[in-house]
Amino acid sequence: MIPEVHIREAVSGDIDGLLPLLKELFSIEADFCFNEDLQRRGLTMMLEPCESRCLLIASAGNRIIGMASIQTLISTAEGGLSGIIEDLVVTPEWRGKGIGRSLLEAIEVWAHTKGLKRMQLLADSTNTPALEFYQKRGWMTTQLICLRKTEIHQHGKGRYDHWQCSDLY
Repeated sequence: MIPEVHIREAVSGDIDGLLPLLKELFSIEADFCFNEDLQRRGLTMMLEPCESRCLLIASAGNRIIGMASIQTLISTAEGGLSGIIEDLVVTPEWRGKGIGRSLLEAIEVWAHTKGLKRMQLLADSTNTPALEFYQKRGWMTTQLICLRKTEIHQHGKGRYDHWQCSDLY
C-alpha cells in the first residue's frame, strides 16, 4: 500500500531529511556542487522565522520525499512583490505521482496569500524533464538569462552607507 503524502511547512527537525534532496537536485544542476555544511547552513537560515520565505516539504510516512522553497523580493517591473522558487525537487522513486505538482501548487497558494505579482525560477537548461514539467503548468521561458558572481568584494572609498551616487563616477 502506498503511504499517504502530506505537504507542510518544514521545521528545523527536517533538515537531515532535506539534505539528500538537495544532493539529488545538485547532481542534476551543473552549476552547483553538494556541500553538506553549506546546504545545512542555508536550510537553517531558510527556517528562521520570516514572513518573506517559505520552505515546504512532502512526506510519506516518516520520510521526506520532496521539497519546494520560495523567497520574496521587490519587483520594480511589477510594482510589487515577486517570488523566486529556489528549490523544487522530488525523490526519483516518487516522481510522476503528482508530488511536484502539489508542492508547486502549495507554493503558489502561499505566493497568492502574500500578494505576489509574479513567480520565477531557474532551471538547468539541460534538465528537459523539469522544463517540460514547468511548461505544462503554465510557466514560460523568458529572454532573460541568469548571471552570477560568487566573489563579492568591497570596492570604493568605504562602507556603502557613506557612498553618494557622485562617488561612483
